[in-house]
Amino acid sequence: MPQQDRLPVRRGRFDDTRLDEAGTRRCRNQFDDDVDDGAPAGRQRVPSFPPPDDDPVAGDRWSTWDVGQHGPTPHPDWLVTELSAVDTELGVLKTGKEADLHLVERAVPGTSRSCLLAAKRYRTAEHRMFHRDADYIEGRRVRRSRETRAMARRTAFGRDLLAGQWAAAEFSALCRLWHLGAPVPYPVQLHGTELLLEYLDEADGQSAPRLAQLRPEPATLRKLWDQLIDALLVLTNDGLAHGDLSPFNLLVHRGRLVLIDLPQVVDIVANPQGPAFLARDVRIVTDWFTAHGLPRAVADAGAARLWISREWR
Repeated sequence: MPQQDRLPVRRGRFDDTRLDEAGTRRCRNQFDDDVDDGAPAGRQRVPSFPPPDDDPVAGDRWSTWDVGQHGPTPHPDWLVTELSAVDTELGVLKTGKEADLHLVERAVPGTSRSCLLAAKRYRTAEHRMFHRDADYIEGRRVRRSRETRAMARRTAFGRDLLAGQWAAAEFSALCRLWHLGAPVPYPVQLHGTELLLEYLDEADGQSAPRLAQLRPEPATLRKLWDQLIDALLVLTNDGLAHGDLSPFNLLVHRGRLVLIDLPQVVDIVANPQGPAFLARDVRIVTDWFTAHGLPRAVADAGAARLWISREWR
């Protein structure tokens, strides 16, 4: 065929096409880095780089700040947000049926920048999920019907979705309540089924105790009760109930009552059982306070403030 009649050959994007000595067209995949050391001059040898070292020199992992969903702004001054920081596991604070709580230090190597975080890690398909979760998630929806059916049938895929949904629900609730001024730990970030929170400790470095662990004096008991009613008013005025409130889900951090464990926070309006959850929350904490010496009249007056506020709204 005359040279001028030849059609141009379109080269594939992954083909390194050359002619051998006999003039025969020969194709070579450009990903084939098995280059002969005696390759003819003009053939560029593809350099081979060693795989990068993904692990930090110290610590257990690099900070996940760059891949996580961040908490409310402005971020607290104590929070380490540098991408050069590393996370170090310091131990387990608490184990539970739905999630485990770990203590993590996030620090920038070679500097004094560090902070302690509580890492709440929700369990996935092979572990037990939240008790009575069907009642709590009533009123919540996901966009895809396949995911809704999987969660309803508690398949392995559905339980994994629920784990992620609980983590996301708690992070969302904490961000919302933080903006409202409710006494909750600062939600640092969400990454998958891991929720990083402000670690609340006492002056001696120990974790803030749960209310159930304490036997407050009458004056302190009354102050904590007033704080609790004020906190619950913040929730109910925004149409929310804790949903699983008890002395075990309340911390006393240096004299301040703090709400924790909020994945099941209930929308009182959207959830048909919302008012029942609120009534149970109030009953459980009222019983604890009166059993520890709070006068019944004081407890009833506090509960009445909640219901009056709720009815007024």
